[in-house]
Amino acid sequence: MNLLLDTHIVIWALNDDPALSEQARAYILDPDNRIYYSVVSVWEVLQKHSRRPDAIPFDEQDFCEGCRAAGFIPLHLTEKHILSVRSLTRPSDAKEHHDPFDRLLLSQAKTEGFFLMTHDTLLPGYNERCILPV
Repeated sequence: MNLLLDTHIVIWALNDDPALSEQARAYILDPDNRIYYSVVSVWEVLQKHSRRPDAIPFDEQDFCEGCRAAGFIPLHLTEKHILSVRSLTRPSDAKEHHDPFDRLLLSQAKTEGFFLMTHDTLLPGYNERCILPV
């Protein structure tokens, strides 16, 4: 299975954070799964680390090095990923969600036929089959 990790899942995995569920760990450690991280997550880490270095204790370079050391595969952002964001819809009764990083990650997963592994409770509101809540 091809899994694209949401940014917080990557951070938790790299830090061996107890917030990472056993289910998520099992998916990540399963040798039959290919684990991807997105350049979108690199950008998100850069933005958030520069504003609040205490919240994200490493910069974008360390993030990339950690991903490579873990064997995660980079997924680059393409025009088709950006254009696909328009296809994401939420029911009118779903709680609002405005995170552009999440929408790009979801669009990438949907476009590539990957599963987006996330702990974000707002993402399942998109009703996309490619969302893997953990």
